[in-house]
Amino acid sequence: MTLADCDRVAEIRVRGWQTAYRGLMPQSHLDGLSVSRDAERRRTWFTQGDGSVVNLVAERAGEVVGWAAHGPYRDEEVRTADAELYAIYVHPEHYGAGVGRALLAEAVRQRTASGPTYMYLWVLKENTGARRFYERAGFHADGTEEPYEVDGVEVPEVRYARKLTG
Repeated sequence: MTLADCDRVAEIRVRGWQTAYRGLMPQSHLDGLSVSRDAERRRTWFTQGDGSVVNLVAERAGEVVGWAAHGPYRDEEVRTADAELYAIYVHPEHYGAGVGRALLAEAVRQRTASGPTYMYLWVLKENTGARRFYERAGFHADGTEEPYEVDGVEVPEVRYARKLTG
């Protein structure tokens, strides 16, 4: 990913939230998401990052159609030796075309090469489509759940794990 990709990544992320989380999060929250605010956050994180977070983009015909970010696992505010998939989003027009699988495979490949034993990710408990996607990629729910609240509504998350092998 480059700094120039931040606007498109923000669009993909916001449209992804508005599509994937419809019915799982308050609609008022989803309607209030702003591509421009998200793009500004992405630019700030991109320019001020310490290099530990890897941002990947997937392109089709020269257009960014997906984005993923991975780095050290965060236990509260402490980074650990394990890995975490922080985000993966595909533009809704490209769902089912293998973009998400390719991004996830590359994130797993990069983290496996860098040495962590496990890769973790968090997914909304009720997001059955995403949960199936991760399970097909070798991740499994490890029994850890966290409360997550959006606009006063509980939308709990489930942690998934995958052992990384060389």
